[in-house]
Amino acid sequence: MSSQTRVVVGLSGGVDSAVTAHLLKQQGYEVIGIFMKNWEDDDDSAYCSSNIDFVDAAAVADVLGIEIEHVNFAADYKDRVFSEFVREYQAGRTPNPDILCNAEIKFKSFLDHAMRLGAEKIATGHYARVRLNETTARHELLKGLDPSKDQSYFLHRLNQAQLSKTLFPVGELHKTEVRRIAQDIGLPNAKKKDSTGICFIGERPFREFLNRYISKEPGPIKDPTGRTIGQHVGLSFYTLGQRQGLGIGGIKAKGAQKGAGEHTPWFVARKDIAKNTLWVVQGHDHPWLLSEGLQANDASWCAGVPPAPGTYAAKTRYRQADAPCELLAGPDGHTAPGFGLHFPEAQWAVTPGQSAVLYDGEVCLGGGVINAALAAQG
Repeated sequence: MSSQTRVVVGLSGGVDSAVTAHLLKQQGYEVIGIFMKNWEDDDDSAYCSSNIDFVDAAAVADVLGIEIEHVNFAADYKDRVFSEFVREYQAGRTPNPDILCNAEIKFKSFLDHAMRLGAEKIATGHYARVRLNETTARHELLKGLDPSKDQSYFLHRLNQAQLSKTLFPVGELHKTEVRRIAQDIGLPNAKKKDSTGICFIGERPFREFLNRYISKEPGPIKDPTGRTIGQHVGLSFYTLGQRQGLGIGGIKAKGAQKGAGEHTPWFVARKDIAKNTLWVVQGHDHPWLLSEGLQANDASWCAGVPPAPGTYAAKTRYRQADAPCELLAGPDGHTAPGFGLHFPEAQWAVTPGQSAVLYDGEVCLGGGVINAALAAQG
């Protein structure tokens, strides 16, 4: 590879992006690092790690012998990602800001900035792969080779222009190998633990964080019989399938025999926005938690065109095994801008606001935002 080919790497301070930069340098690219600062509402907070992360990213750049630039995308993030995140929560849905952040910040604002620096490509430490399909002349988004780390779910909104400019070197590796490489070349963050917080907001108490942006309106918690068994603090603070933090432990289902039901956990099953009511059920496999289909809108397809109706696999949440499904055609015979999925086997806690992402084998086709779950029959 010619040393004239410039690649700008998003250095987050983590080990994956650090090894990404190392691998590209090894392959002969001219590598420049960019540290993205996308949140600045509470820089002095114990939960805001961006200052520490930048120090780590700069230390990595020093060891690798590459330049690093600190770029502030906070205004873009607040306008394009965070405002939508708050709107969705206020509407009673459960959004996934990491997906929007990838589409709007890491592969738009960052990509544009990199191009202004004369880059031909950008690279990040995501566990995914990009392949040019010689037959269709389209770029395909593929799952990362480490099934426990695959992040294609979060990248499903990337389009052809973005995929054609992107490299994912660690997508070809398992995490254990990435750690080994980092250790071997003496990276200072080789043993740094992975971040699990919301994209650029960090690992803070989530309800406390949302409190700042969303008004609380308490209301009743009801069981399937209509009995009020508690009070919620505001529907925005709960998600379907949630088990912890309901404040109703020890209450048993109406009609349960004495001594039975006390220890069967309660789960959030429905949110009635109009009546400000949170409905809960006892038992992981209660029918209210199961769906045989869904409707999604705001579809985005990696190929630029929707796939044909037919049999595929889908994830309705990250870290879920691929579930066989049927992609249904709309009334006009197409699957855009929204689509329906039918599952032969009922899915658990399909949640409006989350993304339904479609796969054909290892190829991530794209997906959409879940608008409604279709209850399992029976």
